[in-house]
Amino acid sequence: MTDHETNRWRGVSGLALLAGTVGLLAARPSLLLLGVVGVVFAVYPRVLSPPTPELELDRRLDDPTPGFGEDVEVTVSLTNVGAKPLFDLRVVDGVPATLTVTDGSARYGTALRPGETVRFSYSVEATHGTHAFEPMTVVARDPSGAYEVETSVLEESELTCRALPADAHLRRHTIDCIGRIATQRGGPGIEFHSSREYRHGDPLSQFDWKRYARTREETTIEYRVEQAARIVLLVDARAVAYRAPPEKPHGVAYSVAAAEDLLEGLLDAHNDVGLAAFGCDSCWFPPGRGPQHRVRARRYLLSHESFGATPHDSADEPPLDEQVDQLLGRIDAGTQVLLLSPLCGPDISRAARTLEVYGHHVTVVSPDVTSDETVGQRLAAFDRQNCIADLRSVGIPVVEWRPSTPLATALSASTPGVRS
Repeated sequence: MTDHETNRWRGVSGLALLAGTVGLLAARPSLLLLGVVGVVFAVYPRVLSPPTPELELDRRLDDPTPGFGEDVEVTVSLTNVGAKPLFDLRVVDGVPATLTVTDGSARYGTALRPGETVRFSYSVEATHGTHAFEPMTVVARDPSGAYEVETSVLEESELTCRALPADAHLRRHTIDCIGRIATQRGGPGIEFHSSREYRHGDPLSQFDWKRYARTREETTIEYRVEQAARIVLLVDARAVAYRAPPEKPHGVAYSVAAAEDLLEGLLDAHNDVGLAAFGCDSCWFPPGRGPQHRVRARRYLLSHESFGATPHDSADEPPLDEQVDQLLGRIDAGTQVLLLSPLCGPDISRAARTLEVYGHHVTVVSPDVTSDETVGQRLAAFDRQNCIADLRSVGIPVVEWRPSTPLATALSASTPGVRS
């Protein structure tokens, strides 16, 4: 909590003294009275103390898990739980930077007696990812307006908008454990692979009873073995990736939202999934699976500084080549990389090609945060298309995602090549 004087009554004492002196010398009672009133106004703030707001916040979302693009009504209730009235109270709710207010206002001004509650509401448009509301900012003034106190009121609220992808276009490069990606080897699974002569000890569940009924031949069905992939979700969180069109979230916000969707979908498919980022902070969460890994990975994605809502100083970033070398030293052979980047400049496409050369099959998901309103913005869009063409020329699939559509739609619409 911070308080300071507003200096609203600065100069009143001098004016009051001047008016009183002129009134005495000129024998003008009206000026003398004006001087007395001025002295009262000058002294009044001095006998008051700054307000001490004690508030309780309740924030309700009419749908905390909306579909993409839907409007969500936010209802805010603020109660004065202190013993003193608050004569001039101004509040700004902590709307996440990645959400846009579409109706109403997150700002409100009021006065509150002890125990009194005020309510107001506004609507936000749901976009991809999990959006945590910030604390409400509160500014309270005393009755004279001479003192101002600023504080915040915390109420944890989250809005989650997710459209889970089915497979994220994973390549057929796998490890030896049961998972979602089909191999060329027969065994337990779902998809038919081949049939062979029955051997003693084969499971009855794989015995071909239909063929036996027709021909009396004893055969065993083998299915295509499914194995898990080891994947690292790599977010481009460099300062340059915080590019944003007017009045819209930036590229890192969209990349983090996509990473959250992909994390859930890939873990649901029993793959080993890890997290990493390019930026100024060391960001590495090793691949794994299971309920505890899911919780820790999601918490890491939502809390690590690399995935923050505001950009860091680009001067603090190590060269991108050094960050690529560091990542190569961490990921195991055969690990796939899903790079999430708005593709701002040739450096990031060069980094993707380097990872590919070292045997880590790369797929790029690129949120489009360009526009055509200015010459500079059109040039940025042209540079992005050059990056996409460069990556595709060496066989790296790129999923172009317009954030105005669900991520799953972009994934299902793209058809990148699959390599063994």
